[in-house]
This record gives sequence, structure tokens and C-alpha cells, in this order.
Amino acid sequence: MSRPLRIAILECDTPLNNANTKYDGYYGIFSRLLRASAKALGQPDKLDPETGLEISRWDVVNGDKYPNLEDIDAILMTGSKHDSFADIPWINKLVEFTKKVLSQDRVRIIGVCFGHQILGRALGVKVGRSDVGWEISVCEMDLTDKGKELFRRDKLRLQQMHRDIVFYYPPNVVPLGSSPRCAVQGMYSPRRFITVQGHPEFTEDIVSEILEARSKAGVFTEDEYKEAMARVGNEHDGIAVGVAFLRFLIEE
Repeated sequence: MSRPLRIAILECDTPLNNANTKYDGYYGIFSRLLRASAKALGQPDKLDPETGLEISRWDVVNGDKYPNLEDIDAILMTGSKHDSFADIPWINKLVEFTKKVLSQDRVRIIGVCFGHQILGRALGVKVGRSDVGWEISVCEMDLTDKGKELFRRDKLRLQQMHRDIVFYYPPNVVPLGSSPRCAVQGMYSPRRFITVQGHPEFTEDIVSEILEARSKAGVFTEDEYKEAMARVGNEHDGIAVGVAFLRFLIEE
């Protein structure tokens, strides 16, 4: 590319204290994933790992400013502890902005967890609490043929931290995968958007901190906590998903 790929990270939450301090918010967490993925992509002629990414941050929870679409090539909507289906001003505004991006054909969208659900909501499908509860820590999912093609895996393992889901695929959207606890694990539309319900950006220390905090708060049962902690350090495919995100963004 003749100029850097301009990605606006829409921060939909603030990480817990240790992760926030260590990584500098979700902006820092995703910047780390994207830069590592650019190296793993191995196509410096198309995306130089050192100079090929121009990443900006936008606090959409506490701020009211959004990027001008003319100034960016993509938005990335992060995860969040907040409810994607909530009827509150900042979430409603995020949904409207997402619809604005969907209404044009140049700026592309990446959605992760809450961001995946916001995209589903913007496309008019139901998002809300799952009947089967939480999906947490490293979990395996089955991939569709397109999912296998994009992620270059037969199955995908990702850190998970959700009990809200997109209930079904919107019309004309390509399914990417499913798990026993979540039928809609990823959505894709060529040159428009790609999403995952899991967290490719999460590391063992980030998820451990969340698990411990939510266990102490009574969100997770002791059995849920122990079982999740036993898997939190398992190998996962976060970088493979990050590489797929970048291939999607540079695809002509």
C-alpha cells in the first residue's frame, strides 16, 4: 500500500486495572494484536509491519466524537462489559454510526465480542442474553467452509468472555463458525465487515484478571471459575484471527 492502513479503534469499555495499566486500554491491547498480526501476515509489500498501520483511538463511552470516514480505512469495535442491546445514549449512537459505515462501501468494519453484537444489532437482528449462560476462557468452535478459508484453520480456539449473543445471521451475511453455546461466532461480508464473538486480543493475564474479579463478585460459580481457570492458559488462535482481519482489510 502506498500509505498506512488507517484503523480507528472504537473503545467500548476500559479494561480492569492491571490490564489497563499494562497495555494502555483496549487501544493498546488491539494495537499489540494488530502489529503482531502484521508481522505474522508476512506481506511487507502490502502491509509493512513497522510503517503500515496508523491506529487511532476513540472513547465512544465517555466521549461523543467519532472519526470522519474520509480520514480512515476501517473501524474496529472492541468488546465491553456493557449490554449491546441496551437503550442508552452512547450505545444507540454507536449503533447509528455503525449503520452509517454500513451505508457506504469504502470504510470496512471489524467487530469483536460486543462489537460483533453491535454490528448484528445495526443489521437488524436480535441480540441479548443467551439461554445457556456464559462462554468463558479458551473454547473451541467449529468453522464453516468460509471460516476455514479465512482463518486457515479447521477449528478455531479463542478466549471467550460473554453471555450475550447474536441470535441469528442477518440476511446476505456469510456465517463463519459456531460453538455449543453460541451459534453465531462470526459474520462476514466481503470488503464490508468481519466479526468474531471471541477475543483474539485477549491474553492469559487479561482473562485471568476478569475471571478472578467476576468470581469474587459472584458472577461465576466456583465450578465455572475453576473450570475456566484450568483452560485460561491454553493455546489459542488469536494471531490467526488478527491476520485474517488484516487480509480482509487489504483485500482489493
